[in-house]
Amino acid sequence: MSDAPNPPPRLVLASSSRYRRELLERLRVPFDVIVPDIDETPLENEAPETTAIRLSVAKARAAAGQARGALVIGSDQVATFDGRQIGKPGTHEKAVAQLRAMRGRSVAFHSALCLFDSRTGHVQSADIVTHVQFRDLSDAEIEAYLRAETPYDVAGSAKSEGLGIALLDAIDSRDPTALVGLPLIELSRMLRAAGFPLLGAA
Repeated sequence: MSDAPNPPPRLVLASSSRYRRELLERLRVPFDVIVPDIDETPLENEAPETTAIRLSVAKARAAAGQARGALVIGSDQVATFDGRQIGKPGTHEKAVAQLRAMRGRSVAFHSALCLFDSRTGHVQSADIVTHVQFRDLSDAEIEAYLRAETPYDVAGSAKSEGLGIALLDAIDSRDPTALVGLPLIELSRMLRAAGFPLLGAA
């Protein structure tokens, strides 16, 4: 009779984001990527944290349909200020408008995380909030940044892991990876709770 431990479950990242893939690679565990097909439109009068958590859970559940027996990671980020949600700009013109509106202001980024255990149906979820203070940027600085970085696929148009850090005065968060899009401290806690081995031990 063998005393060998059972192999860990398959780990799946439910995301099309290359930033989240790069972050998850830091944990040095094997994982697969499944791109979920869901409608990411916020519901009417939905709070930003509710949107972020709802979409992170929906992404994980959608991907789990193709990954039976896996632990599935879903994540979503919503930026907000003045009570308004700010999504991915998509175009240069919308990114200019976003950064002009946010200059000199404090913006809250809700980085929601879900770990869905398709073996049991158990859901762990959390919303990690990062408060970002933008500098009072000039139009010339905004144009120079956008031409250099083209951050049209990130909420709020600012990539803090790149040149976007030069747009900011301060970042306040309990997880430095949350602003990039995948809160690794919280994810590590969730994986440990699910019995997934990190650092060689469950």
